[in-house]
Amino acid sequence: MSIKVLIPSGALGLGYDKTALDRGLDKKPDLIAIDGGSTDSGPAYLGKGISKYSRASIRLEWKNLMEARQKICVPLIIGTAGTCGTDETVDWFLEITKEIAEELGYSLKVAIIKCSQKKETVALSFAKGKIKALPNAPKLTKKTILNCTNIVALAGAEQIIHALNEKPDIIIAGRTTDTAIIAALPILKGVDPGLAWHGAKIGECGALCTTNPTSGVILIEFYDSYFTVEPMSKKAKATAKTVSAHMLYENSDPFQLLEPGGHLDVTNASYQELGKRKVKVTGAKWVKCDKYKVKLEGTILAGFQFISLVLIRDEGYVERSELWVSELSKISKSFIEEKLSITAESYNIEFRLIGKNATLGSLETGDKQPNEIGVISIITAESSHLAGEIARTLNPLLLHHPLSENEELPTFAFPFSPAEIEKGPIYSFCLNHVMELDCPMRAFSLEIKNYG
Repeated sequence: MSIKVLIPSGALGLGYDKTALDRGLDKKPDLIAIDGGSTDSGPAYLGKGISKYSRASIRLEWKNLMEARQKICVPLIIGTAGTCGTDETVDWFLEITKEIAEELGYSLKVAIIKCSQKKETVALSFAKGKIKALPNAPKLTKKTILNCTNIVALAGAEQIIHALNEKPDIIIAGRTTDTAIIAALPILKGVDPGLAWHGAKIGECGALCTTNPTSGVILIEFYDSYFTVEPMSKKAKATAKTVSAHMLYENSDPFQLLEPGGHLDVTNASYQELGKRKVKVTGAKWVKCDKYKVKLEGTILAGFQFISLVLIRDEGYVERSELWVSELSKISKSFIEEKLSITAESYNIEFRLIGKNATLGSLETGDKQPNEIGVISIITAESSHLAGEIARTLNPLLLHHPLSENEELPTFAFPFSPAEIEKGPIYSFCLNHVMELDCPMRAFSLEIKNYG
């Protein structure tokens, strides 16, 4: 006997190959699992409690998956619904599901796992010493916790299993680990947890573990002593290299993966190619923790932001762009503080050279001379009004600031009018910690709804 998990893509909203999906359905999987988001795109989505992807694209792809599920009558699960997995985005996603069910005339049993945390409850756990910092976590205080805009706990396999035991048609989960939604059913059915978690890690991003990452759809099949990885697109192959390499993806240790309740150890894993397209994997081990812990993610308001972008094509200024920004930084400080009567502590300005080193900054090693440079100024302040005032005060310097006193004023180009673009409130992550639970469901809730 085997347990088959079909994974349409790395995340709902990225798209997937419908022909490959149909080929996967023909394999008669026991579960269809797809991730809904992560922290990859920064703290704003958790900070605001909103989805990164458009409602229209989410609705279209989810409708296709609901239709696929209906054909084979197996559970369909999404983790981290609505990008960040807050209760608000879970409700948003549930509403989409309800709309589609009514449109298609489906009768559905839906399990909803919610993961948002009350700030006061987290603060109490912190006071009791139940919250511990992960490596490089920011310093945490009770005040920081109480000032969070949103806090979520990452569900693991235990919470998904709790929902699966209700025998739902669909599971909509708040923030989960990427792997939990894949590992849960195999573990529930008696598959060795080491194999279940390893297969889930390899499959978490769909076809990213194949030679054609954009093809999306893969099938992970779990047996008693091994699992196999097989892409559903005929244009993709799974190889020992592509499969084993995925342990390096978003993971600081290629041999260990931390999850709620323990960690995966693949030190003795073996990867064997079966034919030209499939890989067999053995040897992983699951190491259970003494105490059950879940990761917390939280965001705090970090200020308000405006940005301005100016384009420089003058050869001399392009060549000396770093010097120009350095001089601009010095003069803008006194210019702004004098004009607005503010102190340096009340704002921050960052300049990035687009086309020069905007990505790597001081770590950039390339030395090619571009034809033009975009200089983006990022102004952050304690209020939107102040950030806007600073951005507008900086405007003439961005447009005309010369490198020397005895030259004609240069004129650069603003690609937009007005030149100042309001970004509004911005957020920063303030929690990279784990919270100890006396019961895996303690920080989560499960609700069942029937439609149709």
